[in-house]
Amino acid sequence: MKPTEEVLQDLTQPSNISVHSDDALVGKVEAAIAADDEKRKENEDEPLRRKPDLVPIQRAELPRQFEVTLWDVLHTLARATALSWRGAGRGLAEHWGALKYTQALAGGRDSFLGLTDEGHRIADHYKSLQSGELGVGFALTLAEHMLRSRFPDHSVTIVPADTALRAGWALTSRDKGEKVKYRYRPPYFAEVWRPGEPSLAIPLACKGNHGNSATSADQLASASVHAEAVHIGAWNETPSLLFSTELPTDEGTMTVHALQAPGSGGRLFPAEGREANLNAPPVQANVMPDIHPPAEGLVAPEPVRGCHVQPKDYAWFQESLAHTTAAGLMAFTGSGLATARHLTDRQGRKRFTGFEHAASTSVQDAAHTLLGTEYAGTDHVFRLNGPRVEAFSGVAVDLFDLLSGGDIKEYRTLVHASRHTRPRLAFDKDWGGPVSVHADGSVFALRLLPGQDEESRPGSAR
Repeated sequence: MKPTEEVLQDLTQPSNISVHSDDALVGKVEAAIAADDEKRKENEDEPLRRKPDLVPIQRAELPRQFEVTLWDVLHTLARATALSWRGAGRGLAEHWGALKYTQALAGGRDSFLGLTDEGHRIADHYKSLQSGELGVGFALTLAEHMLRSRFPDHSVTIVPADTALRAGWALTSRDKGEKVKYRYRPPYFAEVWRPGEPSLAIPLACKGNHGNSATSADQLASASVHAEAVHIGAWNETPSLLFSTELPTDEGTMTVHALQAPGSGGRLFPAEGREANLNAPPVQANVMPDIHPPAEGLVAPEPVRGCHVQPKDYAWFQESLAHTTAAGLMAFTGSGLATARHLTDRQGRKRFTGFEHAASTSVQDAAHTLLGTEYAGTDHVFRLNGPRVEAFSGVAVDLFDLLSGGDIKEYRTLVHASRHTRPRLAFDKDWGGPVSVHADGSVFALRLLPGQDEESRPGSAR
């Protein structure tokens, strides 16, 4: 078993994953869709709507051998789940679940990432959980890279779809309002934006498995259903990205299978006379459920189930995406009140108001200077191979002050201007462990607590 300090060093070492996206994959997914459609027909089940056209992602945008570092991927996973409503965290530090994977994968610059003994042990008991959560981390890492390559003059942020959509729709029985009677939804949106301009919102569907490429084809067929459940603009014109991460438990290569659904929709051009005001308080809208296909002559087809963002709601939806992103960042710092100010009641605002630390006052709950920048946030202590380690998550103090005060517009101006210089990933010797800084100003750091004997009793991370 590796010493803890070596484990922490390894978290910043680059490794490789394989990316599969070609016409052969499209064919396998189409075959999986046909097989599922036939099975549903035999069982007299309702046919599922799917993205009508899937195509590969170009190598120039997504290299077929992609270099990653595990700590950066875990940072991405942690940020993505900060508003996930999982566990008993009451909305504070939901993201700490990412830490259980610090020893699940290993590789090197000249090799591919693969499951370690720890990863195999997790898979033995929590196979679906591990593959699903790591699938989110790798898919979102690749999605951000691809979209930044495609839109180099824009910023890209990941938004949890359920939270964003709840600003307009009642999704489950616990939500007040007329329900969206459809259980399929994309788990995330990618928002491609530039200050003062309409955003592009792209549904992302990401899955993971400990099986093989056939399992991934089945998952991409299912992901197509989830992506189709939200239309932004014209019928069947919403671009989407689909991912399935294959983490084989044998000696196979870890592979992310990826496809895209092209389309001219998703762009949130505001209706005449209604510009997005990102600094306005979040608005709880009540958008009618269902998606409306275009009229066929004089006949208007029956609507289909799902969520439809139409032009009259573009400005509101852009505001909702921005507020949801701000709420996720504030939850990442552990500040309940700062999180709540960016959410509506149906999105969970009340869930964040009953628990608060000092991060929004003059005395921080936790504050550290990492890689030369001061961050406000929160921390968590757990054991890694016996010794105790401290994890810290936060946001740069100047950006925290803006978002806790409700100034999303100025926050976005600053992070967009620094989008090429802010991201960093290094072993910070002053801190004593790996530090990941993302373009959104968030930081994720881990270190061995001082004064501990490296020969502490052995154990597993928990």
